[in-house]
Parts: sequence; C-alpha cells; structure tokens
Amino acid sequence: MSSADYCPATPQEVREMLDVIGAVGMDDLFSSIPSHLRAASFDLPPGMTEFEMLDRLKGLARLNGATVTPFIGGGCYDHLIPAVVEHLAGRAEFYTAYTPYQPECSQGTLQALFEYQTAICRLTGMEVANASLYDGATALAEAALMALRVTGRNRLVIDGGVNPFSREVIRTYLANLDLEIMEVVSRDGAIDREALLAALDDGTAALLVQNPTFYGTVEDLTAIAGAAHEKGALLVVSSYPVSLGLVKSPGEMGADIVVGDGQSLGNAMSFGGPSFGFIGALKKYIRNMPGRIVGETLDNQGRRGFVLTLQAREQHIKRQKATSNICSNQGLCALKGLIFLTSLGKEGFRELAQLNREKAEYAKEVLTAIEGVSLVTTGATFNEFTIRLPKDADEVVARLLTQGIAAGLPLGRYEPELTECLVVTVTEKRTKAEIDGLADALEQELESVHC
Repeated sequence: MSSADYCPATPQEVREMLDVIGAVGMDDLFSSIPSHLRAASFDLPPGMTEFEMLDRLKGLARLNGATVTPFIGGGCYDHLIPAVVEHLAGRAEFYTAYTPYQPECSQGTLQALFEYQTAICRLTGMEVANASLYDGATALAEAALMALRVTGRNRLVIDGGVNPFSREVIRTYLANLDLEIMEVVSRDGAIDREALLAALDDGTAALLVQNPTFYGTVEDLTAIAGAAHEKGALLVVSSYPVSLGLVKSPGEMGADIVVGDGQSLGNAMSFGGPSFGFIGALKKYIRNMPGRIVGETLDNQGRRGFVLTLQAREQHIKRQKATSNICSNQGLCALKGLIFLTSLGKEGFRELAQLNREKAEYAKEVLTAIEGVSLVTTGATFNEFTIRLPKDADEVVARLLTQGIAAGLPLGRYEPELTECLVVTVTEKRTKAEIDGLADALEQELESVHC
C-alpha cells in the first residue's frame, strides 16, 4: 500500500474501536502519561510505506550533515563488509547463542570458535589463540598482565607508537599493581630503536609495541624481538589485522604474544563498538592466557567434538587463580571476523590489503604535493600516514568537516607538540574522486596561510 492508498479511520470507526476496549474517550488511552508530558496535538502527516519512510529519514540525515567521507582511523576503520557476514552471523543459532557451558548442546558455536582460533593463529603467526576478548585495547592490557605472570617481573616498557587509547587502558588496568611502566617517545612517527632498547633491563617483563604504529609506520621487529629476549623479556605486538595481508606476521618477527582489534574484520564502526579483541601466543604460555580456549576432542564413540578446554576467567574457576575477570568474549563479533576472513580467502585478503596500501600511497602523493604540507612518517606505511600542516590540524579538520570530509585524526589532542600533525587513513572504500576531493579541500583551506 502506498501513502496515496492510506485512509484514516472515520470518527464512527474510532468510536467503535473505543467501545470494544472499554474506553470512554481518546484521553483514556493516555491516562497513564502525566498531562504535562502528553503531545499537544496528534495532527500527524499521512502514513508512509517503509521505503518512503526510509527515504524521508535519509533526507533528514543529509540535512544534519550526516553524510561524511571518513579519512579517520586510529583503531576504528571504514572497511567493506561482505553481505555474507551479516547474513550468516544473523542466523538465530548464532545470533541468540549464549556461553557454551554445555558442549553437547553447543557444537556449532564451539566449532565456529575453534575455526576462529585457527584463523587468528594463521593470521598472526602464533601457535595458540583464545576464543576472543573484549576489544583491542583491553586485549593489550591482558597481554601485559600475561607477561607479568609468565616472567614474574614487575616492569613494562611501552613504545610511544602504541595507540594512546590503549596506553590509557593499560595504565587503568594496572593502576593498583606494584610495577613500573616506562613509555618511550617515538621519533618522526617511527620506533626510536636506540631509546627503546636502552630502556630494557633485566627486570623488564615485556616490551609492548604496535605495528603499524599509531602514526602509520610499518616496522620490522625482528631485531627488537631479539634484544628483548636477550633481557629475558617478552615481545608483545599490537597488530592491525588487515595489514597482515601484506606485512610479515608478528610471529615471523619473533613476537611472543600478539593482540589486536577485530573491528576491521567484518564488524561495523558503529560509533566505536561493539568489536572484539584477539590474542595469540606461543603454546608454552597457553596456561597464562586470559579468557577461554576451545579445543577439539573425540567422544566415547570416537566422533569429533569440541569443548571448552581451558577456562581461565573468574566465572569458571576460583577467583584467585583466574587470569582475567572479563566475562564477555564478544563471540558474535568474533564469528563475524571468521566469516569475513573465510569469505575473502587467502588471496582475497591479500588483495584487500594491497588496495589499502595503493590508495594510501596515492593519497600521500597528492596531499604532500600541496604547498606547506610535508610527510612526517618517512618510512614504509600501510594505509595510514602522518602529515604536517602549516596551521593547527584541529582547526583544519573542523573546517573540512563542515564540507562533509573527516580529514584525519589531529595529533595535538594526544601530543601537545604535534598540534600541526594529522594522521590520514585511506581504506579500500575510498575512491580516487574522494581522495582528490580531500586534497582540493585541504589546498583551499591552506591557501589563506600563504596569502
């Protein structure tokens, strides 16, 4: 039925409906609502079909400036989500599933999580992975706690290229523990290797780094891993999963524990969540991993089955022996990550990563061609890079946002000495026209500086 077919009820029909439900008048229908909260009038426009209503809402959203082209990353990314992800994850057996306490009733959920763990191991180069964590930041904090347990030491060294949100979460997590946290400042968006290695000593439990860094630089961590191991410390790497389609895996570079945020693997941005955190490690550290691990076994008839092999969270074992008190493992979001990875396959995932890098390289070229714009991250990058503007980056971003362009992430919010620096992110969804539009808008905005 279209809106043209819509016909409101006649007064007689309204009277008859009120009689059926035993109401004296229309006011009886709203008697439970205080008078000062009731609408003054019900003079509503004609009814609309679902599709007409959606078009109307989209039009209103455009008036509110809700159509924005994002060049912002910093931990949450605008990636393509294949239709199969939502289609399969939305099936009732997955969408309404709860914690698989009874394996005999939860074989589908358990197998999906088992396959997820396998995918994370292959992606990160690690030997074991758990059935997911809350998000990337808390996964890094859990990895830090894991390293403290493994080594029995009480000192952490964190590179300044680790996402500032994650560093804040780590400080919050560990605030009441008797330990030392040392943060080493990055240099030109890259790891200051000399300073980082000088910070290591025989009391260091772990060295925490991010690759690519928050500023976008891709690092070879092999030598850093070797130096950490010489001091008896673990190397913990926070990784952007899509970059692993091109970048050598942390496991190949000598990492002991690898974590990351899975939002870019088939999960919508959704104003920052929900997402899921992943964690992988060497097998010898498996009993210090947080959360729970799905294992494969055989039943008493020799049939393949799946169970929760290790359950180290406080909901399952004695609190004083638990490795984590997080009770949400974001299983549905992790399932979306698995569907995303399997739908793309090895070659598709590599192609996705290649598109990200190539488009970012083009953006880097056209943006640095603008007078007054220079590149801060001079090393290799993936799909993020940092540029320096001739004026306050926060002001530039605010002005371009009025044109429907989210130009990037101003670094002055996190590092006072970097107020003119901007991290720009380009995913496979950004078109050449959108990148050129960003360059044109930025050039026009900066012209006033040179006049």
